[in-house]
Amino acid sequence: MSEEEWTDILNINLTGTLRACQIFGRHMLERGYGRIINIASLSSFVGFKEVAAYTASKAGVVSLTQSLTVEWSKQGVTVNAIVPGVFHTALNANLLDNTPRGQELLIRTPLGRFGKTEELVGAAIYLASDAATFVTGATLVVDGGFLASGVNQ
Repeated sequence: MSEEEWTDILNINLTGTLRACQIFGRHMLERGYGRIINIASLSSFVGFKEVAAYTASKAGVVSLTQSLTVEWSKQGVTVNAIVPGVFHTALNANLLDNTPRGQELLIRTPLGRFGKTEELVGAAIYLASDAATFVTGATLVVDGGFLASGVNQ
């Protein structure tokens, strides 16, 4: 991986998240209320082959979420992250459906299937709602059991 590619990925995933938090967080802090929900990744917690920059950037999102929690929670702004598992999309359909890597990801998911994007909605609604007023600095994993799976083969 070139240094340029590394920098691009970190700028998109980590610096982009920071900038969004700064822009939206400023208004939330002024109001004394807000809910920020960042998007992390399974790779925030486990390594994946050939995606070191992505993994580092998403681990950084978890750390940023925790740091902003410490800084902003007393001012009424909660900061959490959702960690999606493997979700079938048009972008990754070929990888998931037609490669050994896709098969391995499926085997590692105890529910025995990939997620559907609509299955992330409940997590976002919860974190944005008054039901989560005491939840901040959390990473809510929606992964079909992937992180719990260990070795399933």
